[in-house]
Amino acid sequence: MNNDRRAAIKKLKSLYLSPKIDINDFRLRFDETFSSVFLPNNVELEEKSFQGIKCDMIVPEMYASNRVLIYVHGGSFVGGSRASYRPFVAALANATSSRTFLPEFRLAPSHPFPASLDDIKQVFQSVFIETETALSMSTDSEDFTKVPEILIMADTSGASIALGLIYGLQGKYREAIRQVVLFSPWLDFSEKNDMFTSKKVSDEIFTADSVRLASEHYTYQENWSNPLVSPLKATKEQLENFPPVFIQMGEKEIFYDDAVVFSDMLKNSGGTCKLDVWKKMPPMFQLADENLYLAHLAVERIGQLITTKDHSNESVHEIQLELERS
Repeated sequence: MNNDRRAAIKKLKSLYLSPKIDINDFRLRFDETFSSVFLPNNVELEEKSFQGIKCDMIVPEMYASNRVLIYVHGGSFVGGSRASYRPFVAALANATSSRTFLPEFRLAPSHPFPASLDDIKQVFQSVFIETETALSMSTDSEDFTKVPEILIMADTSGASIALGLIYGLQGKYREAIRQVVLFSPWLDFSEKNDMFTSKKVSDEIFTADSVRLASEHYTYQENWSNPLVSPLKATKEQLENFPPVFIQMGEKEIFYDDAVVFSDMLKNSGGTCKLDVWKKMPPMFQLADENLYLAHLAVERIGQLITTKDHSNESVHEIQLELERS
């Protein structure tokens, strides 16, 4: 199995938003780096549209009739697309045995906050209603008794959008969310965040300056402490009855401290949050699956989380220990 860390880092550098690159060039490089004409695991691909918001609907060969995954992609708020995330999300769809929707939401700076959040809200409500209706009309007696189970997954800047969505949901909509999975989440853009003042640099992909640049494109400075932008600023009410959260990230990330704070916030509010930190891995190592075999194992672990609720996965930790010894 391939394990070319240098090639992986080179690929993942395309996630980095530099002030020296035009946004259109950043988007083009992003798509060229991560898109593929091939999709893994023999999934079926279809385009759906909800109120004008185009989505990939990715369907694996085997899936639970009432389980739906909605993926909110990253890209520093200004990039990323269905094309660039399609291979990774297809792998998640197969691993979790879930019909999956990958929305093409509006991007900053042409469409600043809350445009992307509004688009994701529309997709969520439409997918929920469509699933609920299909289950009620099914001739399968088991389907008739089921309720929609929604999985929300997101990475980097998409985590801000996804959590903003959940903060605004109430009643049956929030209750329908079975699991939230975040990859290297961006959680706090406020000026008091130590990330923007610390001189410690361990992240091999992102810098505090690149994150600040993204936030400047996304919304105005006075809004950086808005909980719908910076999830760490959530109110007590927004965290009540929060669905279970699973955060998967590499060890060498500038976002690690914020993830720990968010985990503690959820636990203190009566919720659950598990941090899955992979030794010696950079942010979004899961996107470099042709270079890092641990990327495949990380996706498999997400599959186990959803399909078996087995959080142990000792084999993964054994492999990580071997890497530490090498």
